[in-house]
Amino acid sequence: MEEQAEMVGRAFVDHYYQLFDNDRASLCSLYQPTSILTFEGQIIQGVDDISRKLNQLPFDQCHHLISTIDSQPSAFAGGIIVFVSGSLQLQGEDHPLRFSQMFHLIPKLQGAFFVQNDIFRLNYG
Repeated sequence: MEEQAEMVGRAFVDHYYQLFDNDRASLCSLYQPTSILTFEGQIIQGVDDISRKLNQLPFDQCHHLISTIDSQPSAFAGGIIVFVSGSLQLQGEDHPLRFSQMFHLIPKLQGAFFVQNDIFRLNYG
């Protein structure tokens, strides 16, 4: 099960940040009405509000560079916890921003997953 969690976690991370960096509006397809995003301490729930938050961030273009991906099975049947660390390079900025992000993925039909929980923090210091 750990091997599958690692494989799914890596594939999800590649897909998520590819969308974030190139087609942020499509991220809404990864969430459900029950999904919750905690973004720098602000709690946002539901597809529409999460999509609005992500699409109204004060930058248009960015590039995520992933340093680590840790995945493990969750207590929810078939669920996977994914913890990511890396850096975020904003267009026109010299220094990247370090970040951590956690996803709780829940299985849907046909082997797909959706994001039930998403926690994002910039890492300062």
